[in-house]
Amino acid sequence: MRSVHEARVHQTRVHLTAAAARRTALAAQGFADARPTTAPTRQHLRRALSRVQLLQLDSVNVAVRAHYMPLFSRLGPYPMSLVDDAAWTNTARRPRLLVEYWAHEASLVPVEDWPLFRWRMRRYESRYARHIARIAAASPGLLDDVLATIREQGPMAAGTLEATLGGAVPKSKGGWWNRSDIKHICESLFATGQLTTGTRQGFQRLYELPERAIPAAVLATEIPDDEAARVLTLRAATAHGVATEKDLRDYYRLEPARSQQAVAELVSEGLLEPVAVEGWRHPAYRHVDARTPRRVVGRALLCPFDPLIWERDRAERLFGFRYRIEIYVPEPQRVYGYYVFPFLLDGELVARVDLKADRLAGVLRVQGAFLEEGREPSRVVSELAGELTVMAEWLGLSGVWVGERGDLAGALRRAVR
Repeated sequence: MRSVHEARVHQTRVHLTAAAARRTALAAQGFADARPTTAPTRQHLRRALSRVQLLQLDSVNVAVRAHYMPLFSRLGPYPMSLVDDAAWTNTARRPRLLVEYWAHEASLVPVEDWPLFRWRMRRYESRYARHIARIAAASPGLLDDVLATIREQGPMAAGTLEATLGGAVPKSKGGWWNRSDIKHICESLFATGQLTTGTRQGFQRLYELPERAIPAAVLATEIPDDEAARVLTLRAATAHGVATEKDLRDYYRLEPARSQQAVAELVSEGLLEPVAVEGWRHPAYRHVDARTPRRVVGRALLCPFDPLIWERDRAERLFGFRYRIEIYVPEPQRVYGYYVFPFLLDGELVARVDLKADRLAGVLRVQGAFLEEGREPSRVVSELAGELTVMAEWLGLSGVWVGERGDLAGALRRAVR
């Protein structure tokens, strides 16, 4: 097997301009596709998922849950029930399309991808073994009781399990955020693939047995670790279009050695093409089926966990856009705001807005609006006002309110009235 370095040496590299790489990445993520002109359907959802491969979950709900927003960014207004049904409803007529697991972070992934993460499930078994052994010593039979209760009563939250199994369950001292032993057990069983998410109430996970949520044929599938890494790397390449090895590795959080081996194999098979991108320090790889449109037009607001921008160094390479989430930064030290959405317009990141859905007042609050350097403000304001209005309507809010912060605030306030 040739090393990644040898594969690079023996390949003639195609050279891409920075602009071509950017358009390639945008097309791979679905931003070169026109939004549906009719109400989006499950077919539109499938097409978008074939681009992005997964939807990251996050508990922050200041504007909209992270797993809903990437589809709005690509499809425009769509019923959120499309995602809910795909992820948490499983009937013979409408089988589940998505399942939760640790992919990039906590994510929704296609059901058929479940076996690709067995290597990670085995790794979690080793990681959590000491914690589970401690709990088993203190509370013999508790793990079996958790599984038996879910088997008998259906999907259950950790808190409901605690009440069902006797109420006062000991809390762990230190570590694991002082969660109860039952929560420890549920999370470890989820990580090791012995439980999954049956559904959610709000953002609370209701644990379920995998055999009641995932088809038997999928559960029975075994994929060797190296093959799983190869398939996941190819999935990442599909989502990226063009990327460095580190970009590809990050999409599913693979180990460096395994990622590098997978890249070398995919290059050897002709599925990845080595390329040199203008301004990029490291070698890059283009998916053999990636396309580079001559233009990318349209607009989109991107949440902080959108796969186009979640790897901040890559976003800076592609767009010249330095982006950091400031949730954990003390308010006086924040530059742009608590939960900032970059604004994509015709293939460029041209502005950013700090958004909050004020459901009590019924408005989408723009708490700060900032123009990127060198951008022409009038068209940015017009398009941004339009997209914010559409987003507010999608969220069931009556309008857009613009605060005082940022160099776009005044013009944007006038535009949304």
